[in-house]
Amino acid sequence: MKGLLRIGSVYYIAYIMLLMVVIGMICVYPKLELHLLLNSHHTAILDIFFKYYSMMAEGPLYALALFPLFWKKIKITVFFALCELSAGGFLQILKHLFSSERPLIAFERYPDMTFPVVEGVNLHAGNSFPSGHASTFFIFFTCCAILLALHYRQTAKQGRYSMFALLNISLLILAALGAFSRIYLSQHFLSDVCVGSIIGFVTPCLMFYFAGNKILKYQNS
Repeated sequence: MKGLLRIGSVYYIAYIMLLMVVIGMICVYPKLELHLLLNSHHTAILDIFFKYYSMMAEGPLYALALFPLFWKKIKITVFFALCELSAGGFLQILKHLFSSERPLIAFERYPDMTFPVVEGVNLHAGNSFPSGHASTFFIFFTCCAILLALHYRQTAKQGRYSMFALLNISLLILAALGAFSRIYLSQHFLSDVCVGSIIGFVTPCLMFYFAGNKILKYQNS
């Protein structure tokens, strides 16, 4: 396990660095002001991109997790499914425990503030904390990062580490864009997305740590 974590450290370290920046912003700025700051630049192209990219967590990512079945890699799909089910159950408990209001409701008390919206997006009102979409994005791409590290370790292609590292960074960027889309669409605050990403990041790591040898036939060494 330690060897695999060392190989996949690019993804983990990059996420921790991003998380520290996000937590710093949450601590420095008031929630509503931070939301406006992160939504200060809207364009027609970005509106379309984030509107549809956010939808990836509503079905397409689950469909992609089924792709290994075509190569009879059933255990990979099982790994994705167990991570999503475990995180999803915990996330729903938190959502109903906190019952936090969405940006739409929070901004209604401050009519002098311009609430950023994207045309065609149906805004929700409750259960904002934490973000389920952010969790799903990070679950999927963290699982991909773990599987990539496992493949790299087993094939021992040490000469291609630069490409491996680039792929890890790309996976994190894709996850972060999905999480940010929820802020851009004014469906969630940064704090909602932050905790959702933590759940999505930690769940696959814990699942692999405790059951990786059973699910993926990974042998610690």
